[in-house]
Amino acid sequence: MLERKVVVALQQGLHARPASQFAKTASSFESDIRIGKGENLVNAKSIIGVLTLAVEEGEEITLTAEGPDEQQGIETLERYLVGQE
Repeated sequence: MLERKVVVALQQGLHARPASQFAKTASSFESDIRIGKGENLVNAKSIIGVLTLAVEEGEEITLTAEGPDEQQGIETLERYLVGQE
């Protein structure tokens, strides 16, 4: 299992469109991927779950992944959150 802390650099955070793209990208991986803010940890493949976190620009989140493509999943999602994809 991998875990990584990421500071979100998306200009408007994870609102509707970015949250949808984030969940879609997470769904392309076989691994179990979760995103968390504070005490809350949700399935990163669920747009509703991602939206409930109300992640804003500059906030630190935690990504966790467990499975056969966990490394690639975490790296891809981290690049998305910091605005490199």
